[in-house]
Amino acid sequence: MITDPAPDPLALEAQVCFALSAAARSVVGLYRPVLEPLGLTHPQYLVLLGLWDDARAGRTTTVTGLAARLHLDPGTLSPLLKRLEQQGRIDRRRSVVDARVVEVHLTADGVALRTEALEVPARVVAASGLDVEELLRVREAADAVIAAAQGAR
Repeated sequence: MITDPAPDPLALEAQVCFALSAAARSVVGLYRPVLEPLGLTHPQYLVLLGLWDDARAGRTTTVTGLAARLHLDPGTLSPLLKRLEQQGRIDRRRSVVDARVVEVHLTADGVALRTEALEVPARVVAASGLDVEELLRVREAADAVIAAAQGAR
């Protein structure tokens, strides 16, 4: 009788990093045609989601706070903010309390874009072929992976 050899721990398909990376690219690909009519890239959409959340909660958004929330380096976030500012969707201003702090504010166009973006989640769910419950489980698993990886640092 022949038995299967032990699985190769270095097999590409066995790597969590590969599965997560491929899944992330695939999901972002679902967003691309949905966001394109809004004039947004996926990273810009994530920035706006954070800004819309803060605006609805009455919180002031800072560049460093938004970068932390998005798990980005502020240097990586800056070009995204610059582009959104060029599009007239946000303004960046120095804080009147502490000039070292840069605040990010939605413009009227940035606020109005939220109404147009309300259809994005449903369109992405439909494009995914998965139901909402499956996607919620995926998000919860991803959140657990993020927390575990950050705790291991």
